[in-house]
Amino acid sequence: MNKELDFVKDMFDRIAPRYDFLNRLLSMRQDIVWRNQMVKAAALQKDSRALDVACGTCDVALEINSQLKGQTQILGLDFSFGMLRLGELKLLKKKKKNIKLINADALNLPFKHHIFDAIFIAFGIRNIMDRQRAVKAFFDTLKRGGRLAVLELTSPEKGFFRSLYLLYFQRILPMIGSFFSKDSNAYTYLPDSVLKFPTPVEFSKLMKEAGFKDIRFKQMTFGIVTLFIGTKP
Repeated sequence: MNKELDFVKDMFDRIAPRYDFLNRLLSMRQDIVWRNQMVKAAALQKDSRALDVACGTCDVALEINSQLKGQTQILGLDFSFGMLRLGELKLLKKKKKNIKLINADALNLPFKHHIFDAIFIAFGIRNIMDRQRAVKAFFDTLKRGGRLAVLELTSPEKGFFRSLYLLYFQRILPMIGSFFSKDSNAYTYLPDSVLKFPTPVEFSKLMKEAGFKDIRFKQMTFGIVTLFIGTKP
């Protein structure tokens, strides 16, 4: 049994009801902009097939659907039933029948190889202990020419803004998150997991080792979020 996996899964099940609200609050609504940029960067064509890993409450899947005017097949995958339940309710409310959801985890993708045109994972890769294995699984399930888009919280590298960011991230954010979610562990885990995440250069090397080419990354909002794009040759 993977105790770390179980801990993270249980944590997301608990905070699911307040997840969307806290994402908007704690990011000052920048999470909407970040996801928009992520989907644009993948340059997905209409009538294609996309996988949203760690889909949560389906914000990325809905952004893909919006940008492609509903003309694509989207599959959302998450290991948290709590997140998927809320995602399903959101899809029913918005009547999005081309988005399907499945309960699974990134280390055991239940798919054949070479079937997706694009794979997205937003704010989920840092929660996976064996990232190399997960990125290799993404590579295998992509078609040739398919793209992987990874959006993840990162740390500003240096300077006054890093000091200000760490104050907010390690002291203020956990208090706000704990107050609204009633789960102190979740918003203590968040800054810890971000600070342990590889630098953009290191994560880009991991993508290269998995087989991706034309890898690029873009740091946004003073480096607190990084977008990675890689292509399967």
